[in-house]
Amino acid sequence: MKQYEEFKHLKIIEDKHNPFCTLYEYDDGSRFYIEPAFYTQLLGFKEKRESDYPRILKRMEEVVRKNKRVVFTSEYENPQTEVEGYIYLEISDITDPLNIYVEDKSRGSDYGD
Repeated sequence: MKQYEEFKHLKIIEDKHNPFCTLYEYDDGSRFYIEPAFYTQLLGFKEKRESDYPRILKRMEEVVRKNKRVVFTSEYENPQTEVEGYIYLEISDITDPLNIYVEDKSRGSDYGD
């Protein structure tokens, strides 16, 4: 379990079945997991779209409080966290509705074609 700076004000719940992902809980009992790869993507938005970062965090909270059980994953088809009764969301599920985008320029080389 890792304590992420953005969520240090929240309660951490230990989940021995998912030891690599931190489970946080809000005061209303709603919970969410943050997978490490999702957090890395989140930091990418913090770096490239710093002025929008508070809006992203606010939207994450809104989604968790509305749905009560959320897993923030980097890939919903192959999540690291496996739990029943949770919805799985990727970073684009949070940022796209806010019209916040970061262009992915990491593509393969054109050399050798």
